[in-house]
Amino acid sequence: MKYALVIFETDESRRRIQADRAAYRKEYEGWIGSIAAAGKLVGGEALETEHITPATVRRTAGGTSAVTDGPVQAGEETLGGWFIIDVADREEAVELAKSLPTPETIEIRPILESA
Repeated sequence: MKYALVIFETDESRRRIQADRAAYRKEYEGWIGSIAAAGKLVGGEALETEHITPATVRRTAGGTSAVTDGPVQAGEETLGGWFIIDVADREEAVELAKSLPTPETIEIRPILESA
């Protein structure tokens, strides 16, 4: 079954990146590499989170669009990227997410499989 591991950066992960980007990256890429080596990584992308502010577009009840600078929801956690994994079940997806050695938050979502 396929799951999305949706990665949210935290204040702590941002502090660690700023303190030593190379060490942080090595730790993070080691985790991704282990998932890939096990044949469970389908794909994924990291988002630009440091230099370009995101834009949010909301459709109003009247049918117009409202555009604001910034993420959908402001707060400590910000969307940083996602990975798609192919695992036996939800429990395996949770175990993979728990093994992330860096302090991001991971939301695990099943991928809807079309007929």
